[in-house]
Amino acid sequence: MKAGILACCAALLASAATSQEIRPQEQARLERFERVAGAALLEAMAGGSAQDVAALGEALSGVPQVAFDPSLAGEWKCRTMKLGGLTALTVYTNFKCRMSLDNTGVVFEKLTGSQRTSGRIEMRDGRAVYLGVGYVSSSAPQAYTSLAPDFEGTGEVVPDVAVFERISERRARLMFPAPVNESDFDILELTR
Repeated sequence: MKAGILACCAALLASAATSQEIRPQEQARLERFERVAGAALLEAMAGGSAQDVAALGEALSGVPQVAFDPSLAGEWKCRTMKLGGLTALTVYTNFKCRMSLDNTGVVFEKLTGSQRTSGRIEMRDGRAVYLGVGYVSSSAPQAYTSLAPDFEGTGEVVPDVAVFERISERRARLMFPAPVNESDFDILELTR
């Protein structure tokens, strides 16, 4: 039964893999993923506190599994880790996030904290990619698809792109290459 549900989800997601157009700015950030991640990780490991480096190691541990599974749906704890840029490594406390599945992918929302994000995770070129909009809690979220073609972000609203990896039914991560504000690479660690 579970294998049938997984196959059905995979087929639906594969057929809808290109339901959102990715803007060239976010595509360029994805293409630099490995280079940006490597430089930011080296800076974080060299300059972060021992406690923050340990948290980073835990967030990055584990082998990614099939990205989409019905077990993703529901509430998650999530904490942001900012690597490089203004500071070598900053690890925040947990906030609340939610994922829900529909027939084209996963809707993701960071629900609490001063910096939030809302968008969709869909398959693109063999990996799960998040396209969304980051915003401060006093602003109303908007859809990624409604961003103007030349919109680069403001202090309050930014386009977000990330690679999503599910590690288990209780762990996942979103990894943001070259975010618009503050850091060189962000990780949003998701746990239950």
